[in-house]
Amino acid sequence: MLEVLRRLIQDVNDADSLEDALALIVGQVRAAMQTDVCTIYLHDKGSQKLIFRATEGLNSEKVGQFGLRFDEGLVGWVATREEPLNLDDASAHPQFQLVEGLGEEPFNAFLGAPIVHQRDLLGVLVVQQGDHRRFSEDEEAFLITVSAQLAGLIAHAELAGAISQTNSVAVDADGGARLSGIAACSGIGIGTAAWVSPHADLQTVPSRQAADRRAELKAFRDALASVRSDIQQVAENLEDELGPEDRALFGVYLSILDDSALGGEVAALIKAGEWAQGALSQVMLRHIRHFERMEHSYLRERAVDVRDLGTRVLGYLQDADRRDVDYPEATVLVAEELTASALGEIPRDRLVGIVSMRGSANSHTAILARAMGIPAVVGVEDLPVKRLPDQQLVVDGYNGRIYVNPHVDLLARFEGLLAEDEALFEELAPLATQPATTSDGSAVALWVNTGVAADVQRAREFGAEGVGLYRTEVSFLLRDRFPSEEEQRQLYREQLEALHPSPVTMRTLDIGGDKALPYFPIEESNPFLGWRGIRVTLDHPEIFLTQVRAMLKANEGLHNLRILLPMVTAIDELRSAKELILRCHDEVKSEGFTGPLPPIGVMIEVPAAVYLASALAEEADFLSVGSNDLTQYLLAVDRGNARVADLYQALHPAVLAALMHIIEAARSHNKPVSICGELAGDPRAAPLLVAMGFDQLSMNAGSLSVIKRVLSAFSRDELKALMETLLPLRSTQEVVSCLDAALSARGLDSFLRRGESTG
Repeated sequence: MLEVLRRLIQDVNDADSLEDALALIVGQVRAAMQTDVCTIYLHDKGSQKLIFRATEGLNSEKVGQFGLRFDEGLVGWVATREEPLNLDDASAHPQFQLVEGLGEEPFNAFLGAPIVHQRDLLGVLVVQQGDHRRFSEDEEAFLITVSAQLAGLIAHAELAGAISQTNSVAVDADGGARLSGIAACSGIGIGTAAWVSPHADLQTVPSRQAADRRAELKAFRDALASVRSDIQQVAENLEDELGPEDRALFGVYLSILDDSALGGEVAALIKAGEWAQGALSQVMLRHIRHFERMEHSYLRERAVDVRDLGTRVLGYLQDADRRDVDYPEATVLVAEELTASALGEIPRDRLVGIVSMRGSANSHTAILARAMGIPAVVGVEDLPVKRLPDQQLVVDGYNGRIYVNPHVDLLARFEGLLAEDEALFEELAPLATQPATTSDGSAVALWVNTGVAADVQRAREFGAEGVGLYRTEVSFLLRDRFPSEEEQRQLYREQLEALHPSPVTMRTLDIGGDKALPYFPIEESNPFLGWRGIRVTLDHPEIFLTQVRAMLKANEGLHNLRILLPMVTAIDELRSAKELILRCHDEVKSEGFTGPLPPIGVMIEVPAAVYLASALAEEADFLSVGSNDLTQYLLAVDRGNARVADLYQALHPAVLAALMHIIEAARSHNKPVSICGELAGDPRAAPLLVAMGFDQLSMNAGSLSVIKRVLSAFSRDELKALMETLLPLRSTQEVVSCLDAALSARGLDSFLRRGESTG
């Protein structure tokens, strides 16, 4: 059964359309279980019915012609209860309902299983048999396994079908297809999708109509010629080292690309209207899968040769295409995983949104998107990338959603939200030069998070009073090697000078988890609980010492540097890091630098640090809460996993209790404490954080004016009363509702949308 399931999943993955996928499922499940009938009903959200979509054994003319309500028939029973139903006599069940003309009369045994994807009912998978018998436990378990395994594939196929408008399944009540991911940068982006694929990756090439078939065919022929030349050159280079039999393999290798072989199939697809890259990808992947399934090991290994050839040809095609790319006026950049270089290829005035299959809210792609102020959604697992190019997209960066080809009414709604955002931005513009205060004049320190040069300019434009978090790893991520001490000194000097005399908090290198350096890979099965943050730099003091020396030298004559240590879980880590920093300070002093030892702080972002907060505050100069990771670790939720992203709740009562504990620990030693995660820039959360007693809130520059406006609506006494009301609450929803009511009462409803993803 496992082999049957593996082959079925592979075949469904290869299907060209939802109809083909469903036909494969019912055919192969019927054969594997040796039943008379297999049928699939899919949930149509527009009509709220279970539509008869595919069958083997019943009247196929009825496919797509009728649907059952959730209170109708055995299929409705399975869908309503979302559990399997196994009957030896279907007609005896009180929920049984005969559909005229379907042809179910001869069949008595019934087994149905719900198809559920991420809590969303997609449909029902049914098998039937003429015998009066109850399906065995093994058969029931197999059908449940099939429905669970295929749920994601069907969801993906549904979206692809809706996007290409090849079926009637409405995946969103407002029209168009809706996909969910992780909100990485707030805002609304409306534009045309442009796909950026990783260099020479056959798996990620989208299907697209050729604008000029003759030109595409010529490009393919040119790419083939280049690859043939490359391989012949390799053969010549190895001529003296290979025997005649080995050299003959290169001839076989090249023959794969002949017109009588795969090259001819690719050319035929291009002539039929497919662009060169898409035709190459489709042909090569089909043959690669064919070889991979072969029993003989020698033949299976030929899949590697075919993939290598296809990749080589694709590389030449992509190089040719990238020389002259014309991006839409309003471009939504779509990729499997975006890189900084891909972002840099598109003119900034044309880039309105970012969508990525991979990544998290804290990945460097998300960081760059926020620095550029571009609405972004990442971690969109079910993204049908090959169907998206040239489609109209709406990027809802507030709630982590993507709408493909939205209905005119839905599009108008988002255009209205975009206009509101632009009007709000103009309204808040005067606040940039004003300090943050409560309604009774009490000052609140608002700092900014930075990582790239553009952040500094934005920080000054929006009136930041300091930098609560400078992510030094961003400059490491954008290079192909470790930056030298002098390169780092220059970068850090620019940051310190730009904000002088305001304090700049520089976090030492924080890699691992979702931030991997291409030249220093960290391969782990669970990277978020692995080698990251301070653990890496203490194990590699040469990296840590170089960075700290660069920071201390950059601080010469300015004295506005603060050093922050990430991912601290033990007092020994703080002590070891301080010893190394003191050593660096002595070294730079011996070189003639006269700057004082800067304040050294600890980032509180794991539960261990929460419980050690008092001890850490006693030995550190300040504490800084990283609310993103702290929330993730407290709630055991990987924020980068779209399946559980909705469980990431930064206003969870457990998180609020931890924040209060940290503040009390810092106060007991008279040490300042700040918060620098996404929570600090959330207009819903900021009043509560100020009431709790955080000395500084550090956020993205674009949030500064928003938070200034929200805080100006509350007095200190009102904030204290709000906190006393909130802390005893037991659920996130209660906390969110209370904060919503407080903002709404002060006419701040338009700001609530900006905090929706936090709850």
